[in-house]
Amino acid sequence: MTEALLTKARQDFHKALLDGALVVSSEGIASNADGSQASSRKIALHIARALGAAEGVKLPGQSAGSRFERAVTDFVTATMPTMATLRPGNWTVRNVGGSRGEYHLAHFEPYTHLDDLANAIKQDRTLESVLGNSYSVSPDVVVTRAPEPDDAINRDDLLVDSGAGNMSIIRRANSDRDIVHAVVSCKWTLRSDRAQNARSEALSVIRNRKGRTPHVVVVTGEPTPSRLASLALGTGDLDMVYHFALPELMEAVEALGNDEASAMLHTLVSGKRLRDIADLPLDLAV
Repeated sequence: MTEALLTKARQDFHKALLDGALVVSSEGIASNADGSQASSRKIALHIARALGAAEGVKLPGQSAGSRFERAVTDFVTATMPTMATLRPGNWTVRNVGGSRGEYHLAHFEPYTHLDDLANAIKQDRTLESVLGNSYSVSPDVVVTRAPEPDDAINRDDLLVDSGAGNMSIIRRANSDRDIVHAVVSCKWTLRSDRAQNARSEALSVIRNRKGRTPHVVVVTGEPTPSRLASLALGTGDLDMVYHFALPELMEAVEALGNDEASAMLHTLVSGKRLRDIADLPLDLAV
């Protein structure tokens, strides 16, 4: 039987993480575990063993995070264009998390006004004291769609001409800027204030737009249900939280035998707040 593309892409995603980001130390601690928390160590080790992680030295946090971002970027790049039957378009996936100093969303619709704002602040620093960094939007991964030429829009019927539709950004005749379709925040683990940072980033994406809200999601490798809940519970800022290995996480929590952790994970999944990485490209096609 032929293997589904999403199944193969998920396997490739995990293989990329096994090349340095996800390893098990000589003491039996997986690299995404909180070494000071017994349940985190047990769950993370179960997932790491299920995915075939080898023994190795844990990378520094920033290096592991960068590799996680690249793996997520490669996964979305490999899968999003294949969703053409559900969501046609000319897609580009960019990993921009390594260069926070630039306002990447300002290059795209509906955020081009942020470029003008940033330039105005450079000219008058008093504006910065008033606005703070509320206008700063620096995501990890951005999925954009190119605007369509009129001959593509009119392929099956004459839908547009010079008499109407002269402001919509989907027409290349009106704007040649790519359009932000999704913003993906990548959190290899969820320690301290990282959950709050992800929420703040999401709210910034929502508040600073001048048009439709893009998909705003988080992908994480955090093994602990309580920490996942700190990010996933509730609605309004994030569309969804995606786990890098949700079936393996569910098996690990089941094996742990902790009723509280099992109940929390069940709440997140059944409450439609936590999904697997393989669900991401399908959801982006909605």
